[in-house]
Amino acid sequence: MFSIQPSTTDTQITRRHSVRAYKPDPVSSELLRHLLEMAAHAPSTTNSQPWKSYVLTGDSLKNLTHAVCTAFDTEPDKHHAEYPYYPEPPLEPYLSRRRKVGQNMYRLLDIAREDREKRRLQQRRNLEFFGAPAGILFTIHRQLPAINLIDYGAFFQTLMLSAKSHALDTCLQAYWSDYHRIIRDILPITPDEVVIAGMAIGYADPAAPVNQLITEREPVSSFATFLD
Repeated sequence: MFSIQPSTTDTQITRRHSVRAYKPDPVSSELLRHLLEMAAHAPSTTNSQPWKSYVLTGDSLKNLTHAVCTAFDTEPDKHHAEYPYYPEPPLEPYLSRRRKVGQNMYRLLDIAREDREKRRLQQRRNLEFFGAPAGILFTIHRQLPAINLIDYGAFFQTLMLSAKSHALDTCLQAYWSDYHRIIRDILPITPDEVVIAGMAIGYADPAAPVNQLITEREPVSSFATFLD
């Protein structure tokens, strides 16, 4: 029987997962620039390279997180993304998968379903980049077609795998798009840009229970059809 030995790249792919608690150790600007240089090698439709990023560390990170957390606390129902990142109405099996991730995460954090305040505070951690020393916000020109979001997916994955190869961890966060109006007041984002996501990046805190969360993956047989 043919045997496949996992490559170094395979190992990085399987070790990567979303990390939601970080050590305060800084990430150098040189390393962050290198990661983006690697991500820029991702394929894109007709080499359109639709990605644009805003890298935040130090005071810029603190100022932004303070502003969005203040909005989260004082205007909880006034902020919404410019694009839907959940289907409406909800669809299966995607809804069940999403719920299972949430249930497993709150179980690790020992947060009960009825404890709304602790759940609110955990959601707020998104807007602090989960304590990461660096955060990146990503935008795309609003006139670009949907196929360029496929390009962005390749860019994101390349960035996260490059980070993993340098002992860094990440968490891609669509939730940042909800606060695009606050973000625009602080960062030089033009009206032509749509905030599509943020990303926490840093060194994982191995002692944090939430970082034990590893999401399940469907077997190939559930999503692929092989035709000879």
